Amino acid sequence: MPARPNLAENQRQQLAEFGERLRLARLRRRLTAQQVADSAGITRVTLHRAEAGDAAVTLGTYIKVMAVMALDTDVALLARDENAGHLMQDAQLPARRAGTTFPRRIRLAKYPQLRSLAWGLAEDAEVGPTEAFQLYERNWRHVEMAAMEPAEQALLAKLTATIGKGVMNV
Repeated sequence: MPARPNLAENQRQQLAEFGERLRLARLRRRLTAQQVADSAGITRVTLHRAEAGDAAVTLGTYIKVMAVMALDTDVALLARDENAGHLMQDAQLPARRAGTTFPRRIRLAKYPQLRSLAWGLAEDAEVGPTEAFQLYERNWRHVEMAAMEPAEQALLAKLTATIGKGVMNV
């Protein structure tokens, strides 16, 4: 087991809470500590340390335990939305050009491709510009550019230029 890192109190608390969430996930699945430890290829003692939020437990061990309980996709969410870095980058960007503002809400019914991406929302729902851009970005594999109407192409170009700062992460 690696040496225990010197953590601040709030960081120790976060690890303890994470460990408790892992323990509860195991119990909800009615798995014993030995079953999870064996499936993860670790000892029961190491699992106990992980569930206690021990800072000396490696990230790889946490990921293996999460994988046993089908929670390993949650790892992709770690540091995904790194707001501080984005704010620093955004502060260095040039100011927006005139004419690139949006209405506060975008009506899905006016944009067929966007509407199909937001299938879980009501037919007459409205979303904000950031949410619209995120829908396009997250679901790009389902967008049919050839079938996209000119008004929707213009909306997408405007969203990419402003919300995405000229970049769409697809």
